[in-house]
Amino acid sequence: MDIPASKLKRAITKILVDKGYVNKYIDVDDGKQGILRIFLKYDDYGDPVIQHLKRISKPGRRSYAPKEEIPRSLNGLGIVIVSTSRGVMTDKEARKLNVGGEVLCSVY
Repeated sequence: MDIPASKLKRAITKILVDKGYVNKYIDVDDGKQGILRIFLKYDDYGDPVIQHLKRISKPGRRSYAPKEEIPRSLNGLGIVIVSTSRGVMTDKEARKLNVGGEVLCSVY
């Protein structure tokens, strides 16, 4: 899958690779902003590893959460990606560092 690159998309993709939801990604230079080529991951039966991806914060309605109210995805089995003052990270990392921020999406 090819998508236009940005710093935020690279950070989200890196988290998805680290947590095992995506195989790998490559930065492709196209002379402009660049392209992210993402290789999705599938299980032994050919089903995609990412069963659910929900965008929470949208341009028309931003969703912010303090450190105590960061939501959990699938009762802790999935991940919630949060953009904090210390960078883009998962909900577990944000709770560990005691920071809140903009809730971007949930994945499981």
